[in-house]
Amino acid sequence: MSKILYAIAIVLIVLLGVIFAILNAEPVQFNYYFGSAQTPLSLAIILAMLVGAILGLLASLGIILKAKRQVAKLKRAAETTEKEIANLRAIPIKNQH
Repeated sequence: MSKILYAIAIVLIVLLGVIFAILNAEPVQFNYYFGSAQTPLSLAIILAMLVGAILGLLASLGIILKAKRQVAKLKRAAETTEKEIANLRAIPIKNQH
């Protein structure tokens, strides 16, 4: 059942993309540092979104790496603590009475 829903979702996304490209097929002048080109408006919009997503990912990369290092550090500390607890539980208790 989930495979059918997944396939339907993919078909809907592709269909929306095709409709978007058809509705925005007018050529626009795309100027960049080294020249210019005529491209369909839909392609210019998609490229702008892609570049924005890549720049956003690069901007957040430092935060992501810092968080991953902190998670690894906390996992090591938790493992050490669990080993200490296991060792303390293994120590036999001597009753002095």
